[in-house]
Amino acid sequence: MNRIIKDIQKEIQTVIKGKDEIINKVFTAILAQGNVLLEDVPGVGKTTMALAFAKVLGLDTKRVQFTPDTMPSDILGFSVYDKETGGLEYKEGAIMTNLLLADEINRTSSKTQSALLEAMEEKRVTIDGITHNLPEPFIVLATQNPAGSAGTQMLPNSQLDRFIIKLTMGYPDIESQIDILVDRHEKNPLDSLKPLVSAEELKDMISCAKSVHTDREIYRYAAELTEATRKSPMVALGVSPRGAMALCSMAKASAYIAGRDYVIPEDIQKNFADVCGHRLMLNSKAKLNDCDEKDILGEILMKTEISIVKDIKI
Repeated sequence: MNRIIKDIQKEIQTVIKGKDEIINKVFTAILAQGNVLLEDVPGVGKTTMALAFAKVLGLDTKRVQFTPDTMPSDILGFSVYDKETGGLEYKEGAIMTNLLLADEINRTSSKTQSALLEAMEEKRVTIDGITHNLPEPFIVLATQNPAGSAGTQMLPNSQLDRFIIKLTMGYPDIESQIDILVDRHEKNPLDSLKPLVSAEELKDMISCAKSVHTDREIYRYAAELTEATRKSPMVALGVSPRGAMALCSMAKASAYIAGRDYVIPEDIQKNFADVCGHRLMLNSKAKLNDCDEKDILGEILMKTEISIVKDIKI
């Protein structure tokens, strides 16, 4: 199985140049069956990353370009009266897919953003009192431009909490940028990507990642780390229990990608900032001291890792 994981990553790397770590993190999140938020300035490859994963993983994909006039029914679908049966017939929205690419999600209204909450957490939608299960696997890969960009509005904390990780791609280095220019001189590299697994095979991989052994002391470590965010004098709102579960899911997927059937403390540590950073709400004291989420989480890691992890059974 490690070989197919490496093949998938290498295939994505033919399109996304110089961002191997980001590719690994997105793939880890997919295996953890979590939703991914990619935030960055336009043009650095956020949408291309999402489309590349959809193609290589053999997933049914739908893309929604979020705009101020996008309606909840465009995403979830709607019911229409069927005169033959005398009942309501459900007309599917874009949500009925394996991978939903929510492009520039912070350009639409709060009403439309909130339409995704049930789907992102419970993998189902409810229309006119009738619940419809989403296809498996179901993943949202959302992109957003930085807050403050023209026409954007911040996502509410309740929705941010439903993204397992939030990543920033950043600009490519000069050599990677040259590779991008050369590759796209005559054709789009996305066209040459081929599926390496099917949706059913991906489901099996997700199941294997979920079953990775996690010792109680590892769970304790994750709980202590997230609890520390709630007690930090710099934080107004710390990491929720949902965030703690997301951290453990990412750790399991990381162990699986590394070829282990058990989680070690490093799996927690390497995912801590990506899982927890967007879940924190800093207070005025943090702003006065010029502290950001990365600084606070780094300090928590330094103070917690040695004193908590002990006697882990593998």
